[in-house]
Amino acid sequence: MAVDNAVHVTGNAGREPELRFTPSGQAVANFGIAVNRRWQNRQTQEWEEQTSWFDVTCWGQLAENVSETVARGTRVTVTGRLDQRSWENQEGEKRSKVEIVADDVAVSLRWATAQVQRNERADGGFQGGGGGGNAGGGNAGGRSFGPQGGGRQDTPAYSPDEEPF
Repeated sequence: MAVDNAVHVTGNAGREPELRFTPSGQAVANFGIAVNRRWQNRQTQEWEEQTSWFDVTCWGQLAENVSETVARGTRVTVTGRLDQRSWENQEGEKRSKVEIVADDVAVSLRWATAQVQRNERADGGFQGGGGGGNAGGGNAGGRSFGPQGGGRQDTPAYSPDEEPF
């Protein structure tokens, strides 16, 4: 199956994840990620930098793990899809924005260490884990396996016996 709308972004969390719940009880977390691009100006030989900001939305267990793990400044890689939302503001003007709906969020181990804590699902199955400490300026976290709200629903759930580590 071809994936036409996939995005991979690595940057620093620009704000703390905000965890909320839908009326049906589904967890949703939102945070921003700053992606820096640095280059040398060939005419002046000076280094220049540009920062792009992206809003990220996480659903289900991923949302809860992100809210417990990611802090402002944490270096993360977000994998997901682009989604455009449109609405009208209070003045009746149409607004829209493109955001990343995350399938997975991983912390970078380049400048930090991590401790992985597995989370058990309510049905006794394995769900993957977030958690961990703060070392070298970044919080830590784990991977989430299995179906998640807002994520791919065709991913099978795994048991701890099937883990590669």
